[in-house]
Amino acid sequence: MTVDPYPRTLSFSASYNFRDVGGYAGLDGRTVRWRRLFRSDSLHRLKGDDLAAFGKLGVRTVIDLRRLFEIEEHGRVPEADGFAYHNPVIRHVDWDSVPHPEGMSHERWLADRYLNFAEDGREGLAAALTLIADPAAAPVVVHCMAGKDRTGVVCALTLALLGVPDAVIAEDYALTEVAMASLTEYLMRTRPDMVQDKYHMFDCPQDAMHMFLGDLRERHGSVEKYVREIGVSAEQVAAMRDHLLEPS
Repeated sequence: MTVDPYPRTLSFSASYNFRDVGGYAGLDGRTVRWRRLFRSDSLHRLKGDDLAAFGKLGVRTVIDLRRLFEIEEHGRVPEADGFAYHNPVIRHVDWDSVPHPEGMSHERWLADRYLNFAEDGREGLAAALTLIADPAAAPVVVHCMAGKDRTGVVCALTLALLGVPDAVIAEDYALTEVAMASLTEYLMRTRPDMVQDKYHMFDCPQDAMHMFLGDLRERHGSVEKYVREIGVSAEQVAAMRDHLLEPS
């Protein structure tokens, strides 16, 4: 049995969904490198010991996918020497305005929201993937508010480009559901309006990710063809694979 050299989930007292996406089997039997790409919920709460622990990870790039009003309301990762902050917004329809038709599964509804990210949020997705592809930017942490949906799509596209199977991508996505218990508890104490009557928004059903990736391929042919359409070059995809996968 192979033992991971690093923990997948990193513990912070005020960040609830901080994970390493390394260790998964990818193209040509090569493994996704550890400590190169992290995913997280919002980092605006980092301070004190949390901020010191974050600094020890050597992060060079923070990719904040949130919209401006979210950053203005909640704040952003504290500024510090050693890393660059980027805000490639993932534009999308406001979820509160999208009905949930009777008879439609929650998995289908979520997958459709992720497809909306892929279409309306092309510019932000291309910018995020371009940063992740740059070896000089690593280690990178990508986050949104909960680290579930926008972050989930960016990480799913990245892992797919690295050759990680859909089943594993869906399992990685679903790991967020465990973290949601602590995040929900925190929000119920501090911002109950963000949680009440919205508990289903914290679900991470694997089928939603399977549907999204399947639908994206049906529309565009492959994940690689999709990212080429939105402006990520073949050279950038190759660079991503070169620095995020262990040497063969």
